[in-house]
Amino acid sequence: MKPKKIEHIGIAVKSLETAIPFFESVLGLTCYAIEEVKDQKVKTAFFKVGDTKIELLESTDPEGPIGKFIEKRGEGVHHIALAVENVQQALNEASDKGVMLIDKQPRKGAEGLNIAFIHPKSTFGILTELCENPNINC
Repeated sequence: MKPKKIEHIGIAVKSLETAIPFFESVLGLTCYAIEEVKDQKVKTAFFKVGDTKIELLESTDPEGPIGKFIEKRGEGVHHIALAVENVQQALNEASDKGVMLIDKQPRKGAEGLNIAFIHPKSTFGILTELCENPNINC
């Protein structure tokens, strides 16, 4: 596996309505997309910073992964996402090296990306997302 770039940094927030104005008015970024990913119980908002994105994550269910994260740790950095050419191949390589996976195969994420997560116990406490754009070579 050789990541091509940092695809995005995921930040858990209690409210997109509260967080988006900060990123726009203070940081001067523009929110270019808001999307709900129902199976992950999350609503997302995206900003571009050069070739990298910031993804704000608001839980749509307190029992969802973001709701539980905020309950336990509060708002803040949730994950880092790395762009790879082939998520399944990257997962296989990581598994072969003894890395603990959350996902054994890719699933659909926001912006139509194929995604999978590596467990933070194998990545020095950082939840790591692998992603690929099936329509574009990341």
